[in-house]
Amino acid sequence: MTSHPAPLKLGVAGAGVMGRNHARVAADIRDFDLTHVLDMDALTAEGVAAAYGAAGVSSAEAFVAAGLDCAIVATPNRTHADLSVALLEKGVHVLVEKPIAATVADARRMIDAAAANGRVLMVGQVERFNPAVEAVKRAIAGEDVISIQITRVGPFPPRMGEVGVVIDLAVHDIDIIRHLTGSEIVEVQPQLARTKADREDTALLQFRLENGVIAHITTNWVTPYKTRTLQVATQNKFVVADLMTRQVTEYFGQQPDGSYSTRGVMSWPAEPLKKELEAFARAIRTGEAPEVTGEDGLRNLEVALRCLGEG
Repeated sequence: MTSHPAPLKLGVAGAGVMGRNHARVAADIRDFDLTHVLDMDALTAEGVAAAYGAAGVSSAEAFVAAGLDCAIVATPNRTHADLSVALLEKGVHVLVEKPIAATVADARRMIDAAAANGRVLMVGQVERFNPAVEAVKRAIAGEDVISIQITRVGPFPPRMGEVGVVIDLAVHDIDIIRHLTGSEIVEVQPQLARTKADREDTALLQFRLENGVIAHITTNWVTPYKTRTLQVATQNKFVVADLMTRQVTEYFGQQPDGSYSTRGVMSWPAEPLKKELEAFARAIRTGEAPEVTGEDGLRNLEVALRCLGEG
């Protein structure tokens, strides 16, 4: 029996909703030993850390100096770059929540720091690890994709501060579109509306990809219930996935009389965040490129900023 390598000393920066989720999941993965939690509010940091037998710290300097092997950065977007670069320069592998950074220049700084220090920089595009997205990718393998339609809507989130729906929600779907097609988005046609918030809370985004695929994202914070659906049309199939129930259905074999066949596609039950963190550990252990690279994060951010007219 091979012995498992010593666990990696892990720190989680940011003890908000996502940071707490990361801490909960990482604590159950034997590749990690969660040793530090950073939050600018010392009581929050200590409270979350105590649940996992970790140390709470309330300054970035203390976190960077904590002797970590790897860190998860789940702080507000505008702080991602400075903290990640400081960690990477200290020899710490970094998984940064999406979007990678607030600006393209910041994202580039992070990518350069990872390369210069030979460290993993992975971006937390968690929907890539959703079993339903994986099932759709398998179902369309070898098919000629025509179009992709994604709906990601829901009520206004109480915790939103600095960003609108494009940065908070559509970045997930921009990544899914790039992941499913293996192609880059070359044209964007955004329609944005602001109804209840300081930033856009409704967006209809149309894209054309380098390989000719067209895609459409509907996203908002004005729908009273949550919907997360993905539809992919190919020359031979129409595949529909519910990203919340993870039910995936394939429609195919349409006949001249309008009849067609359907089949359910298996999507294995798994927590996407756990799969994401396991992929992070694997990239650190093997030295292979992570499944979602800094460049992926940069491309997703670039497209989102173009949709906002800021790219």
